[in-house]
Amino acid sequence: MFKRLVLGAALTAAATLTLASAGPAWAARASAGTPAPGTVANKLFHAWLAADRTAAAKAATPAAVKTIFTYAYRAPDRFDGCSGNVCRFVHTSVRVPGGLDGIAMVVTGSKVSKVYLSRHITEPSTVAKHLFAAWKRGDEYGALEVATSATVRKLFKVTYDPRGVTHFFQGCSKESRGYSCAYSYEGGAMLMHVRGSRTTGYEVRSISYLAD
Repeated sequence: MFKRLVLGAALTAAATLTLASAGPAWAARASAGTPAPGTVANKLFHAWLAADRTAAAKAATPAAVKTIFTYAYRAPDRFDGCSGNVCRFVHTSVRVPGGLDGIAMVVTGSKVSKVYLSRHITEPSTVAKHLFAAWKRGDEYGALEVATSATVRKLFKVTYDPRGVTHFFQGCSKESRGYSCAYSYEGGAMLMHVRGSRTTGYEVRSISYLAD
């Protein structure tokens, strides 16, 4: 149901994509001879819209190309500019899970080195584990793939300490309007409140903490 439309919707998106071309992130070059991150990101984006893996390979690493071609939703319809070397393409007319709201590309030199995507995940426990793993490695964009922006901000107020308490995944249980997925640790627990459905995909909508 949510497979990307390669021809109709993709070509429409290509024609209507709004480019924030006036911004300094688009216009500025990182260094002499190196294209601006926005230029590189847009090359990959338009190669993906055209389903042209050969062109995509010229603009991105093999891992980045592989990732973007797995995107489950229709193409984002707005280029949202770049923050440093991270460029985003977002949806303005489609609701997708997580706070990423589309696609983010990390540009290193003249190629996209990593791609983050809004994820279509059909199991609450998978969403919870994805968010926890992103928190462990300090990866906020990875967290935004499956959790709301407010959730990510709250979670990342505390940096994961590998030498601190050990977290144990306790699974997910039904609660009002969704699921609660728990990670217990000595002295308490972190609860991830998951919302959505198998059809639309799940996301972590909020988190809370319990103290023993």
